Amino acid sequence: MPPYPVLCTTPGCSAPAAYKVAARWSDGLTAELKTYELACSACVGRLYVAAVEKRVACRLAPGETLDEPGVYELHRGERDKTLKRRPDLESEPDPLSGGRT
Repeated sequence: MPPYPVLCTTPGCSAPAAYKVAARWSDGLTAELKTYELACSACVGRLYVAAVEKRVACRLAPGETLDEPGVYELHRGERDKTLKRRPDLESEPDPLSGGRT
C-alpha cells in the first residue's frame, strides 16, 4: 500500500503537515505523545495556541500526567520518542503582522 499524504488539520487547509502539536501523556505504566493537531508551517502557531487551550480544559484520571503541549517535527516512519521538539515554534502568532511573535 503506498504511503498516504499527512495533511494539516486546520479546516480548509490542504497543505502537507510538517509538525505534530502534542503533549507527553502517561498513566503511570504507558507513555506516549498525545496528538492535538498536525500542522503545516503556516498554521502551526494557531494550532499550538489551540492545543494550549485544550490542555487547560483537560481532566486527568488519578495517576495520569499530561505535560504542556509542544511542537515536534513530523517525519514519516519516525516514532514519537525520536521526534525533534521545536520550542522556537511554541509561541502565539502576532495577529497584527500575521506572523510569529
